[in-house]
Amino acid sequence: MSDPRMIAREARARYDAFKKAPVSLDITRGKPSAEQLDLSNELLAILKPSDFRAADGTDCRNYGGLEGLPEMRALFGAIFEVPAAQVVVGDNASLTLMYETLALAMAHGVPGGAGAWSAQKPRFLCPSPGYDRHFAICEDLGIEMILVPYKGRDPDMEMVERLVKSDPRIKGMWLVPKYNNPTGTTLSDECVRALAKMECAAPDFRIIWDNAYVVHHLSETPDALLSGYAAGVEASQADRFVLYSSFSKVTLAGAGVSAMAGSKANMDWLLLHRSKATIGPDKVNQLRHVRFLKDLNGVTAHMRKHAAILKPKFEMVERILKREIGDTGLATWTKPNGGYFVSLDTKPGQAARVCKMAAEAGLKLTPAGSAFPYRKDPQDQNIRIAPSFPPLAELEKAMEILSVAVLCSAEA
Repeated sequence: MSDPRMIAREARARYDAFKKAPVSLDITRGKPSAEQLDLSNELLAILKPSDFRAADGTDCRNYGGLEGLPEMRALFGAIFEVPAAQVVVGDNASLTLMYETLALAMAHGVPGGAGAWSAQKPRFLCPSPGYDRHFAICEDLGIEMILVPYKGRDPDMEMVERLVKSDPRIKGMWLVPKYNNPTGTTLSDECVRALAKMECAAPDFRIIWDNAYVVHHLSETPDALLSGYAAGVEASQADRFVLYSSFSKVTLAGAGVSAMAGSKANMDWLLLHRSKATIGPDKVNQLRHVRFLKDLNGVTAHMRKHAAILKPKFEMVERILKREIGDTGLATWTKPNGGYFVSLDTKPGQAARVCKMAAEAGLKLTPAGSAFPYRKDPQDQNIRIAPSFPPLAELEKAMEILSVAVLCSAEA
């Protein structure tokens, strides 16, 4: 390991040079690049004026179809590994479906429970680092959050099992089970089975299984994930897992299709309340997605095109971090096999400082602490890197600035 003082001195000189030639770079969010969006431009004109009927004859221009087109439910069913009859299709954002689920739970309660969650001062387990928008939903609805650290690829299951067994106010848990946001890790089979089997004081405990990146592989040897729903059924806890995903990062981010799935009881509950809010989702958009993607094989083929664009960006992140930071001991980072993020950990107490220095040199990062409940990273060390949106040349510059800011932390 090199002398920290020498590292900091050399890094400070490079950092000052970056500040004298300001740039405007942004790697805050996991947005698809324009090149990725171009892969789905065919969607914009795939339907002819007379092509508006689904396979069962449904006129997609009209009201109805609260649960979604049968062929779209079948496609998501194949992705979720659940029967198509237990899939409900939404509009663009799976985040909307998750918000809807918890808002309805707060107002009405869920199957197997004792009424509205809002009257029970609910709490949620939040494995962290995790997805900031999940935590924002809890804040907005007044659900108290409990931070659960990761131990390797899985949440600290000893802590999870102890908490859910002892506290009936703990009503649920957030998880991105495959290629987690932001660590890129995938849950082990042992963890999934433990989640299904664990004893919960709340009979209406729910795991919000946000499988946003289930088809977003970066290699030809993708991570394997045990089906949460199947594990729940095997453990006689079919209602425990509620599954979500979308095509927003598969096709057009602003015009995708989302879906949720789970037990018949959970889906009937959702449809009962949803029928009061809408007469049906955008079936025309569902139809054009079915025409474009066709089936699970079509999704897989399409995602290989995304991987061809994304993989060089993730490789660049790895290459620059390894070259610049290497074995200095100033940071560690993940090397995901899929998804949209790389998670970097600085020395404790340095993440906010690194983000501030990067911003002063023209690089916007997701604010330090964002991947934790209430935006408070207990160690102040986690930084989320989102490589997908910028062109390679801009990403290279961004990673150099970030790396130099990390190296400057050797001053501390």
